[in-house]
Amino acid sequence: MGVGGKFWDLLRPYATQQGFDFLRDKRVAVDLSFWIVQHETALKGFAVKPHLRLTFFRTINLFSKFGAYPVFVVDGTPSPLKSQARISRFFRCSGIDTSSLPVIKEGVSVERNKQFCEWVRECVELLKLLGIPVLKAKGEAEALCAQLNYEGYVDACITPDSDAFLFGAKCVIKGIKPNSREPFECYHMSDIEAGLGLKRKHLIAMSLLIGNDFDSGGVLGIGVEKALRIVRVFSEDEILERLQDIGKGLKFEVNGGIKSVDDGEESCPEIKRRLPHCSCCGHPGSKRTHFKSSCEHCSCDSGCIEKPVEFRCECSFCFKDRDLKEQKKTENWWIKVCDKIALWPEFPNRKIIELYLSDSFTEDGSSMSWGAPDTGMLVDFLVFNLHWDPSYVRKMLLPMLSTTYLRERPTNNTDKPLLYDQYEFHSIKCIKTRYGHQSFVVRWRKPISTSRFTHGEPEESIVWEEDLVEDEESVDLLDGLHEPQVQDANGDCFLLTDECIGLVQSAFPDETEHFLQEKKMRESKKKTVSEEAATPSRSTTPGVQKSIKDFYRSAKAASTQSTDPGMSSKASTSAEKKRRATSSSSSLPKSVRRRLLFG
Repeated sequence: MGVGGKFWDLLRPYATQQGFDFLRDKRVAVDLSFWIVQHETALKGFAVKPHLRLTFFRTINLFSKFGAYPVFVVDGTPSPLKSQARISRFFRCSGIDTSSLPVIKEGVSVERNKQFCEWVRECVELLKLLGIPVLKAKGEAEALCAQLNYEGYVDACITPDSDAFLFGAKCVIKGIKPNSREPFECYHMSDIEAGLGLKRKHLIAMSLLIGNDFDSGGVLGIGVEKALRIVRVFSEDEILERLQDIGKGLKFEVNGGIKSVDDGEESCPEIKRRLPHCSCCGHPGSKRTHFKSSCEHCSCDSGCIEKPVEFRCECSFCFKDRDLKEQKKTENWWIKVCDKIALWPEFPNRKIIELYLSDSFTEDGSSMSWGAPDTGMLVDFLVFNLHWDPSYVRKMLLPMLSTTYLRERPTNNTDKPLLYDQYEFHSIKCIKTRYGHQSFVVRWRKPISTSRFTHGEPEESIVWEEDLVEDEESVDLLDGLHEPQVQDANGDCFLLTDECIGLVQSAFPDETEHFLQEKKMRESKKKTVSEEAATPSRSTTPGVQKSIKDFYRSAKAASTQSTDPGMSSKASTSAEKKRRATSSSSSLPKSVRRRLLFG
């Protein structure tokens, strides 16, 4: 939930859309509960254990496609404050009066249901087999994610809970849209401070006013807009103390002064008698005076100019009068707000403030480490839980294994095969562009005699890349993976995977340079051929392609010579179109063929 009300709507104007490489070589903390809950309902009944399926695919894509180093965080024992808020929210939604509910004592908490805890346990087991670090929070998972981000152990947090900012997060990724050029919806605390003028303690004060995970109600009658107006009055250093004083009954004026509730209203200074204004033009002076001597503001000799509907007099008296009324209106609004806050029992809750400002949610984040996947155990685990074929599991693990291999090669400089001592780097096939992001298609070589993917399996299990590219707009890069393409050539078996260009350049600089040079030569040669084809040629040598003008000129002459004088004009036109369509060859450019067919 996070902060109550429409808090995300307040922050949305300051969100930034980041591209594929935003998390490249960065550490990111992921709220595991968010991933489990997000699609459990949507996929329930359509997949076996969807929480395991999504965690498997999303983790591999986050690691290989986006190049991040994920660390997952799971919830610990909920705070008694949150347990009380959960119970209150449940009874309130049920229409039951919550005023008589017993207060939960310290050390007593309401755990999540057993089914969800089992899902979390299975996902944690899967992540450990993948070599991904998993941390358990002391309380809320988003609190630990924020602490890791605040202390510099991770570069961003992936969580939908807006109270991550209250716990100290500097960069929060609220949502991921993989089927786009800019998949990350990112919120930076620096942008929020610059745009709204709010800092961490300001956001904590807003959560106390409008509600949060530990106090779902907030102050009755105060929403996001009112809370924003209140906290902007004070600086970050004094906002929490001032809220505490207001809760005790003190009323702070907008200019910073203090007056007690028992002081009563101060006597307003005597207002001078209002100057007369013309009912026709609205300027100072009576209508009779303007009739005798013209209005100096209208600048019209024939009399006053009738005032428009939304006319506002700008004389000094009217300006001061409006300013005084606005100030009085603000003071009355502020008094009403302070009265609402003072009526709320035990406001603000110091335990909630201390919880948000705490920095002890788990052990030191420096203990995080990423290891190699245990492929044997992973195959057994997924075959048992998801009933997948072992060869399918190995294929789906290949992108993660190849990414790990490319990352380690520049430092280790090893020729160790990639997977099961079977695959080695062969060459770069081409450059693929998907959603505006470029990657290398890399060939991994394996002798066909020992291939597990080509013997003993039905042919239907092989999914070719060409089929996936055609439907790439509907493929979710987080929720599913493209199976590596399998190719057989001259007794060898090749697997094709999409790899980060920077990783391949770092791991195999010579091969990358050779591929780029060949690509440049092919493009140069293609450009030369197209320029020669576009140049008009006077030669009639067979095999030389004519220019468009010469082609049409010769086609028209041939048409004139072959037309029968006795043929009607309609038949002549039909025969001419048919002859043009027949004469068009696949060797002609597409634009020329289109003109011949539909010209």
